[in-house]
Amino acid sequence: MPTDDRRRDLGLLILRLSGLGLAFAHGLGKLTALAGGEQRFVEGVARLGFPAPVAFAWAAALTEVAGGLLIAVGLATRTTAVLAAVVVAVAGFLRHHALEQIAAGVGLTSIAPEVLERWGRPELALVYLLCFLAIALLGPGRLSLDHALRARRGRRR
Repeated sequence: MPTDDRRRDLGLLILRLSGLGLAFAHGLGKLTALAGGEQRFVEGVARLGFPAPVAFAWAAALTEVAGGLLIAVGLATRTTAVLAAVVVAVAGFLRHHALEQIAAGVGLTSIAPEVLERWGRPELALVYLLCFLAIALLGPGRLSLDHALRARRGRRR
């Protein structure tokens, strides 16, 4: 494998490892809280206007945990990256109001400090969104379970 291919695959692996952050820093706490009967995340999902907020809360938490792990190891990578991108886009644009915050940041509008604090910061959700969109477009690379499984199937034929 030429050096450029190795660097590309290593870069994709590093990018895919962002899935671990999604799984452990964001999803695991939500999943644990939901399993323990905590309703705060469900209430937050309901405030965003989703129907069946319990189902959507579970879907988001499971996507963050299982999806983050699948992305990190490179299994069902493109599909999982798209699903994770949807979840973090909802977080960034609906929960954290990224567009409104960007507009305020460049002086197009004014938002009260207490509102900004209530909304929280969208940057991390947007960084995850960019990572997962890049992974969905580029694929997992050769240092992935997807690649290993494809290679194994090719040898059996």
